[in-house]
Amino acid sequence: MRCISLSNTSDEEIVLLRRKANLIRQHVLRMTFAAGSGHPGGSLSYADILAALYFKVMNHRPTDPMWEDRDRLVLSKGHAAPAYYAALSESGYFPVTELLELRKLGSRLQGHPSRAKTPGVEMSTGSLGQGLSVANGMALAARLDRRSYRVFCLCGDGEMQSGQIWEAAMLGAHYRLDNVTAFLDRNRLQIDGPTETIMAIEPLAKKWDAFGWNVIEIDGHDMKQIIDACDKAKLVKGKPTMIIAHTVKGKGVSFMENSIAFHGKAPNEEELKRGLRELGEHP
Repeated sequence: MRCISLSNTSDEEIVLLRRKANLIRQHVLRMTFAAGSGHPGGSLSYADILAALYFKVMNHRPTDPMWEDRDRLVLSKGHAAPAYYAALSESGYFPVTELLELRKLGSRLQGHPSRAKTPGVEMSTGSLGQGLSVANGMALAARLDRRSYRVFCLCGDGEMQSGQIWEAAMLGAHYRLDNVTAFLDRNRLQIDGPTETIMAIEPLAKKWDAFGWNVIEIDGHDMKQIIDACDKAKLVKGKPTMIIAHTVKGKGVSFMENSIAFHGKAPNEEELKRGLRELGEHP
């Protein structure tokens, strides 16, 4: 699966990608309901970005997960694992039927991603703030090994309160890691409340720019903008790119949208049925 410039992305392809994102959202509801736990809010806000990356942007081979020249993706906000697993399964890394094993004892799909268990997972994540550092290491390894793969890192906005993120920001700029593209899921809510109430992180664009990164701001639910931003990042030389994606927590399910309650709460049976109806799927 290779990155194609926006000018070669047809309207029909955009429609198909939106459908993939919607399917990921449906899986998220079913998975978290079956598990009785999980993090639907931040999974739903990242669904469009994951669909764009796995079905359009990234070079990867689901039948050969350890292909040396594959693009890497690090889910730094590991609690969004349900959407991540849904994208991996729909890509072909493991059967879609396995998704309902989320968080079950012995399952390959634990509450946070495990590189040792799940095909396609590049890093075990869950402790917030660490993913960008590892993504930088992967990108530096690509340079040292003279390989052309790119590294994508998906961060949460609550992570921006972690000191390690800013150490990674300095390192990425210092080593001019232009093969790194990071996404920031700017849904403005973390587990304890609004980010700007818990610990203000704005002005984010100015901060990343000051740290030496190429900064792009987009609507994180606009498929064309997501793909266009990835294409632009690929053209930038000498600095890594941070794509600030403005999103809605719980996107696509009305009673979950902008709701802190569903950061880490699974839907009950009635909520599952209602959510699936809103997403266009009969429960």
